[in-house]
Amino acid sequence: LILDGIVAGVGAVLGFVPQMLVLFAFLAFLESCGYMARVAFIMDRIFRKFGLSGKSFIPMLIGSGCGVPGVMASRTIENDRDRKMTIMTTTFVPCGAKLPIIAMIAGAFFGNSGWVATSCYFVGIAAIICSGIILKKTKMFAGDPAPFVMELPNYRLPSAKSVGLLLWDKAKDFIQRAFTVIFFATIIIWFLETFDAKLNVVKDSSDSLLALIGQAISPIFKPLGFADWRVTTSLISGFTAKEAVVSTMAVLMNTSTANLGTALSGAFSTLSALSFLVFTLLYTPCVAAVATIKRELDSRIQTVGVVIMQCMVAWLCG
Repeated sequence: LILDGIVAGVGAVLGFVPQMLVLFAFLAFLESCGYMARVAFIMDRIFRKFGLSGKSFIPMLIGSGCGVPGVMASRTIENDRDRKMTIMTTTFVPCGAKLPIIAMIAGAFFGNSGWVATSCYFVGIAAIICSGIILKKTKMFAGDPAPFVMELPNYRLPSAKSVGLLLWDKAKDFIQRAFTVIFFATIIIWFLETFDAKLNVVKDSSDSLLALIGQAISPIFKPLGFADWRVTTSLISGFTAKEAVVSTMAVLMNTSTANLGTALSGAFSTLSALSFLVFTLLYTPCVAAVATIKRELDSRIQTVGVVIMQCMVAWLCG
C-alpha cells in the first residue's frame, strides 16, 4: 500500500511540480508585465462568437499546464454565466499530464510525428468551440456574454517577489491537493488492482477487481475501435492522474514503459490508436481537477454534469 499505492501514485503526480513551476513562472511573468490582459482583449471578439468571453482564454492557457490552476483562474471572470461556461470547457485543453499519452501514441504509431502532437491541442480548441456553441443554445447559458470590461495595465517589468509569491501560491495549492484528493484516489486504485472479488491478493492483475470493472465496460468502447480490457482499465486509472494511463497499461501488459509501444501494436490499429488518443484527450479530467470544478461551481449536480458531458464529447469524437 505504501510503496505501490501512496508513494507511486502521489509521487508520480508530484513529479510534475517542477515542470509546472517553470510554466507558471512564464505565465506569471506575462500576467505581471501587463501582456495577459491584452491577450484577453484581443481574443474577446473571437470567443464571443462561440458564447465565451475573452477572459476565458487565460484559464485555458494556464490549463495547458494543469487543469487545477486553469479552473481556479476562472475566478477572474466576474460574470457568473461566463465563469461557469469557462469552467466546463477549460479542461478540454490537453494538460501536461497528457503529454506521456501523446508521446506514446505518436511514437508507437506515427513515427514521433510532430503533427500528431500539435494537432492534439487543436482538437482541444475545437472541442471548446463546439461545446461553447452547444451550451449557448441551452436555457442555462442562453444570451450573450457580458460586455468586456478589463483594465489594461501599463507594460512594466515584474518584480521577482510578485512572481515568486504567485508561484508559491500555485505550488502550495497543488501539493495540498496531491496529499488529499489524489492521496485517497491512489489508495482506492491500489486496492482495486491488488484484490479480487473475494478480497484475496491477486498474483495476476487480470484477476483483480479493477480488471473486472475494465472487462465490464469494454463493450462501450467497441465502436471506438478498442475493446481490450487492459486499455479500458487504464482509462479508469487515468481518472486518478492522466499520466497513470501509460504506467497502468505497462503493468497490465507485463512490459516496461520503454517497450510499451511495441506491446500496443497488438491492441491497436493505427486508426484505433488515433481514436484512443482523441478519447483520452477529451474525457473527464483527473480527480483533482474534478474536485476543483466542484469547489468553483459549488454544486455536486453540475460537477457530475460536467464529467458526463466531457465523456460524451470524448466518445462521440473518438
